[in-house]
Amino acid sequence: MSKLTGRDPSLLRRINSTVVLRALRGTTAPAALTLTELVRATELSRPTVEGVVEDLIEAGLVAEAADAAARPGGTARRGRPARSFRFRAEAGQLLGLEIGPHRVAAVLSDLTGRLTGSLTREVDETAEAEARLERIRGTVAELLRRTGTARDALRAVGVGTPGIVEADGTVRLGTALPGWTGLALGERLRRSFRCPVLVENDANAAVLAEHWKGAARGVDDVVMVLAGLSPGAGSLIGGRLHRGFGGAAGEIGALHLLGREVTPERLLSTTDEPLHPLDEAAVARVFAEARVGDGRARRAMDRFLARLVHDVAALVLALDPELLVVGGWASGLDGVLDPLRAELERYCLRPPRVVLSRLGDTAVATGALRVALDHTESELFTVEGAGTAG
Repeated sequence: MSKLTGRDPSLLRRINSTVVLRALRGTTAPAALTLTELVRATELSRPTVEGVVEDLIEAGLVAEAADAAARPGGTARRGRPARSFRFRAEAGQLLGLEIGPHRVAAVLSDLTGRLTGSLTREVDETAEAEARLERIRGTVAELLRRTGTARDALRAVGVGTPGIVEADGTVRLGTALPGWTGLALGERLRRSFRCPVLVENDANAAVLAEHWKGAARGVDDVVMVLAGLSPGAGSLIGGRLHRGFGGAAGEIGALHLLGREVTPERLLSTTDEPLHPLDEAAVARVFAEARVGDGRARRAMDRFLARLVHDVAALVLALDPELLVVGGWASGLDGVLDPLRAELERYCLRPPRVVLSRLGDTAVATGALRVALDHTESELFTVEGAGTAG
């Protein structure tokens, strides 16, 4: 790594721009900061702050605020008002996408993560990759049209999808969606946008969302389980997403392949034959029958939950999280929490708290938006990326 010195004026400009942007980004509307307040907050000289602010205004990231709006209470002072400045959250838009077995979803936000629009569309679970990609493109186009958002206003796109995802957005293994294994998803989607596209596993996106806006706020050691036919999990360790060496951390749905003979098709069967077709609608019918007292359905549900809690217990033993969040379609099932708690108390020295997802079926798209927001904040509010701001 090269040594940082004060002899590089471009580096100094990037550092100063970053410091000023951080100070302005830390305020909330309708608050703004005067030059005097910026000098105090950044510990930079007044001429330096004035120059940086003018550059950021030219770059479109900062705007001068009206005096009445800048001061708490909204009353303008007598005499010549002090100039005040605010971060322009509207200077760009961020997009979060979910591409799942039965639906695609898109959420749009400003540069602070405040939602400005969302749209969800159903998709057939048997749809091939091309049809699914076309569905998400159409959903994005409609959302942009409804919100009056220009495509070139997008600064980053985050994507959440099932499967093991490489750093470049290629799906190394994705059994939940037809034609998904080996798909260069990031590359394909980048053709539709003029900004970075970042692809993340759906469970990883979901745990980021719960940590941001859901049940895991304020908790830095978290496991989030998307409890479906092939359950997956996302984990935060010390507040940082844990992907594993090959991006496969949390793939507990593969445990039945490692010497476990009972597949979901047999676990959930109410007959002597494997459940077919194995889809969420069929599983929902099994659980509905169990709730009204059908004995075979009840045993099928118990088998499925037993497998789920054992798989989750293995992950919890390895990571020792403070909190376990249960999401996915199974999060709405009666009795899913009590078996999990009982199993974890049986096996774990210190069982985590177990709660349901607060974000429900919006978790993956919200987490994908968080991925886009993290990328943009890294560009705008770190020294390395500050040069692009002005």
